Amino acid sequence: MIDGAHTQLTRWQRDRRAFLEHRIFWHGSIGLADLMSVMEISRAQASKDINAYIADHPDHLFYDKSARTYVMGAGFTPHYIVIDPAEHLESLATVAMGAPVANSDWIIDQPDILRLSLPARGLDPVVVRTVIHACTGKRGLEISYQSMSAETPSRREIEPHALAHDGFRWHARAFCLKDQVFKDFVLSRMLEAALGGPAASAPEQDHAWSETITLQIAAHPNLSAGQRRITELDYGMTDGVAELVVRKCMLFYNLKRLGLDTCPATRAPQDQQIVLRNADEVFAALGRKAP
Repeated sequence: MIDGAHTQLTRWQRDRRAFLEHRIFWHGSIGLADLMSVMEISRAQASKDINAYIADHPDHLFYDKSARTYVMGAGFTPHYIVIDPAEHLESLATVAMGAPVANSDWIIDQPDILRLSLPARGLDPVVVRTVIHACTGKRGLEISYQSMSAETPSRREIEPHALAHDGFRWHARAFCLKDQVFKDFVLSRMLEAALGGPAASAPEQDHAWSETITLQIAAHPNLSAGQRRITELDYGMTDGVAELVVRKCMLFYNLKRLGLDTCPATRAPQDQQIVLRNADEVFAALGRKAP
């Protein structure tokens, strides 16, 4: 947890302490040369920073004479960063792909990483730029859109206010003037887009965007006791339940991604390891009965 007790420090001092804690936690040690290189400071300033940190936070790190570097102490607790394993792994994966990531020079331990290979989505950069401008400028859009229900593209007038990613595709969340409802439009299906006048709809009117529902996820009851314990660990469950707060407009995508959109009896428990405890409530939000 980030400590707010050291507000008298400058932004640059807090940044250097954040780097120090990141390197100490994820790498286990830090030297003056690390601070000098990454934070672009002098040796004297690096030494001053480390000594000041030790004075403020005793037992967090100490100098190991045999290794000739500073290592993590038994009392280490982060004060200037949030230790988030998922975020760190995502940064490692992004760096492995050669894509830019904030503070990539903070990372020193970079294992080989593989990710699923997925087909690239056919996104038109001009269309994407126009959609973003419409969202931020509260403007309408006239688009040429290819839906799955039509053989040829059709002209649509929409008023987008946000973007959403379902794990595979990007969508514009928009008010459709033709259907008079808020709905999702897949960006890759927009063949053309042109800015229109000021939007008449307001994001506050999109209740499915602002309202949430909580998924209560539990291990499949037909798993063995040992398999249920593993599943509970995998999903970070407490007392056998993990709660996932979901925007209602993303509910369909979340259920599909988690394999919860079909009856759990149609798959082996070892293949579909989790079930919905509040399936009736969740599917009622979609206007459907639970499978």
